[in-house]
Amino acid sequence: MAKIKKGDLVQVIAGRDKGMQGRVLAVDVKRDRVIVEGVQRVKKHTRVGQTDRGGSTGGIETVEAPIHISNVMLVGPDKKPIRVGYREVEVERDGRTKIMRERIGRRGGKEIEL
Repeated sequence: MAKIKKGDLVQVIAGRDKGMQGRVLAVDVKRDRVIVEGVQRVKKHTRVGQTDRGGSTGGIETVEAPIHISNVMLVGPDKKPIRVGYREVEVERDGRTKIMRERIGRRGGKEIEL
């Protein structure tokens, strides 16, 4: 289970964009990669083609590339990076008790909210 989810605010802690913060656009759990908005921007060359209306497409685009999940840390409410842990909480739904896991910040021990 990845500790970072889509929509989280993260800070890059290693690499050429070290120190930058941005929102997570996508998480690839199988390859342990995340795509962060405005971070790790690369030039992508696309083939020139024709659209239905006769316009041409293609050229050089700047897009975000995936970076390894170990190179980012979650940003807490005080805008500083924090480590993430889990706490098990009993929740009562429909008269039944269920154990749920919630993400907590290791520094303050408070629940992390998006």
